[in-house]
Amino acid sequence: MGELEPIKDLPGMPAAVCATFDKAWRAGIDLLEVGHPRTDALASLEQAVVQRLPASMKRPRELVEMALRRIGHAPAIIGPLEIQGHSEMSPCWRPLLMMLADTIEVSWIAGARHVPQWLRGSKVSVVRTDPAEPPTELFSCANQLHEVTEAFRWMRALLAQGAPASDIAITSSSLGDYDDHVFSLARDSNLPIHFVGGIKALTTAEGQAASALAEVMVKGLSQERVRRLLALLRGGPALRDLAGEWTRLLPADAPLTSVERWERVLTQADAAAWPQGKNRASEVIAVIRLLDRGAEAAEEAGETLLSGLQRSLWRRALREGPAQALPVTLARLRIDDDIEPAANAIWTSAIALASRPRPHVWLMGLNAGRWPRRISEDRLIPDHVLPIEKLDPLPVADGDKRDLRTIVTMARSVAISFSRRDAEGRMLGRSPLISDLTETYLDRAGTPSHAASESDRLLARPSEFTNLPIAVSGLACWRDWHRHEITEHDGLIAPAHARLTKLFERPLSATSLKMLLRDPIRFVWRYGLGWKAPEDVDEPLRLDPNVFGTLVHALLRGAVERLEDEGGLAGARQHQIDAALAAARDRTIADWEDAKPVPPDVIWRSTSARGHELAAAALAYDLGKFPGQQTWCEIPFGETGPDERGRELPWKTDVAVEIPGTGLLIKGQIDRLDLAGDRSRARVVDYKTGKLAKKMDEVVIKGGTELQRCLYAFAVKTLLGNHVAIEASLLYPNARGGEQAVFPLSDLDGALTKISMAAAASRDALLSGVAPPGQDAADDYNDHAFALPANAGYLPRKLPLAQEKLGPAAAVWGEP
Repeated sequence: MGELEPIKDLPGMPAAVCATFDKAWRAGIDLLEVGHPRTDALASLEQAVVQRLPASMKRPRELVEMALRRIGHAPAIIGPLEIQGHSEMSPCWRPLLMMLADTIEVSWIAGARHVPQWLRGSKVSVVRTDPAEPPTELFSCANQLHEVTEAFRWMRALLAQGAPASDIAITSSSLGDYDDHVFSLARDSNLPIHFVGGIKALTTAEGQAASALAEVMVKGLSQERVRRLLALLRGGPALRDLAGEWTRLLPADAPLTSVERWERVLTQADAAAWPQGKNRASEVIAVIRLLDRGAEAAEEAGETLLSGLQRSLWRRALREGPAQALPVTLARLRIDDDIEPAANAIWTSAIALASRPRPHVWLMGLNAGRWPRRISEDRLIPDHVLPIEKLDPLPVADGDKRDLRTIVTMARSVAISFSRRDAEGRMLGRSPLISDLTETYLDRAGTPSHAASESDRLLARPSEFTNLPIAVSGLACWRDWHRHEITEHDGLIAPAHARLTKLFERPLSATSLKMLLRDPIRFVWRYGLGWKAPEDVDEPLRLDPNVFGTLVHALLRGAVERLEDEGGLAGARQHQIDAALAAARDRTIADWEDAKPVPPDVIWRSTSARGHELAAAALAYDLGKFPGQQTWCEIPFGETGPDERGRELPWKTDVAVEIPGTGLLIKGQIDRLDLAGDRSRARVVDYKTGKLAKKMDEVVIKGGTELQRCLYAFAVKTLLGNHVAIEASLLYPNARGGEQAVFPLSDLDGALTKISMAAAASRDALLSGVAPPGQDAADDYNDHAFALPANAGYLPRKLPLAQEKLGPAAAVWGEP
């Protein structure tokens, strides 16, 4: 391709070539006659394109040549000819028009439009009318959204005055900056507006189905993407009669980012759990395999899974670009909105409206550089190769000027607007086409005589909005946030609320108890209201520290269970420990990949290796051995059901464990329990995979953040009996050489007393209706922070008041 060889494979090349050919063909230019290496390369490409066109498709100049050879048949075939709605004509068609005028009667119905200079002196009769001089108003608006809002207010006023909707049009030279605003406000205003150029396909259910398929094909498999796709498919050839309930078989948190993971989950599912008891795993797996093939199978996937308009949109997108660009090409597709244009207002481009003007028009976007639009060089044929005026004799800027003149001179009322700033806040200038008009400054907060929609009416009339319940509540909330006291908008709730009362009748975990002590309002949100943060990504770049800790605990559990089956952890040799940990790692990684989001492969391998390293370090610490020792990991207590793995445990899991003197039940899973053969001694170990904090040897409950060690030891004493000697320790496998890694609890009874007093005080405060933000509200890992005021001074202002309001319940914050 000569000069074009280095850039021929770039993504924008096909579109650039199409635009260049369009200009050259409309201008009637033969690229071979230019005599430049660039145009020679384009001429070679043009010839290759023409050879691939069907016989029924010709370039404009070829069509003109064929028509001129048969010009004598024009009187019989065409008869008198009228040209309407045009203010110009591309040079390629002008010779044919002139020859037709010599043969038949040709009329150019110009009306008040511009008449091209090249028609003068020809046999084409021009029919003109005097241009109108309608009243014209110019409005200065804040931005594009404000322009659209003012246009809809203007349209509402016209309709209220009795103007037919079919006489109203809203237009702009380029629709891109306004199209989304017009679409959303048309729905909000409940006014039927016909989009002459069509609405975006992705705003419809059919377009969303095609988009969901494109997302899976281009971005790859995931449970979220596949679920969305199957929920949007309607009547496709595959899985047509499969009820949507089948997705209950899938683990809720499993990302399922590979075919192998889908196959494992579906093949292991109980056949009776499928809808109607019919196992459809093979059909679903066939669809998953098709989706996994990616963009190369895009055509087959569309024909297999889509139907009707969905399939039509998919085919159009594949014709307009490669499969890899489906998300982009689908976003450009438009479909008819099924609104009758002859009976409703329209939203259209200026070039379209100029061909059939309407009596009442609003012209938007009269900003410098936007109307008229700027003229730019062609991307492949610059000005030094072929002058712009020759390659593009009808530039877009001249067309915008003609369209504006046509629309205005054929209307009865005209409103024009421009934006003071763009969407990013940059200042914009006025178009030179309206330099002689006096503008009216419009404020976004101004009160219109006719509102565009219900929300616009309330926004523009604060006196009305102020009386609504939502406004009264919102204003009261704002004021309460700034008052120097704890209010109902800071966490004061109904005393003895039934939901909280029932909540305290059930067992609490160490995590929920910590939240109750450290952040009462978050305890209410999380456990009282059930607010839970969803997983945002299918493949996180890293595991959350808490999730990483869960991974290490799973590795330890798998290794310890294997060692106990083979003679016990206490008597195991190092090679046995290594083998058990390696087996546990393989099994745990497979289980996690099936059920939980994992990072990309490289990071996941590094993360799992790090987890293996910490698990090995945890098992390597010599904590001492009890005679006849047995060891359990992740051993439950206070649960209602049996152990999920059917293990033989030292107690029944459904036995209630109560914090002394509080009436509060607790439950949980002890990280590790070592029990002597005669059940006279027990060791509780709580693993901590985070960094080692300072002065850990002085920590007892650490302000209510360190509860597991004490609670778990107390649970063991309750379940095994007071005669058992209990050791309770924290173990930090992350500790470096020379650092203390094991931190025993020296005074179990004293720690338990502190927890009991704090838990009772916090429970009583909550049931009395006091649930303000607590010490942990400002924590980096607070996933409910979005519900707090977005004000940097809120917590510093309210926390001292909350501490005073909580009274004894806040005393635990200062405990060591």
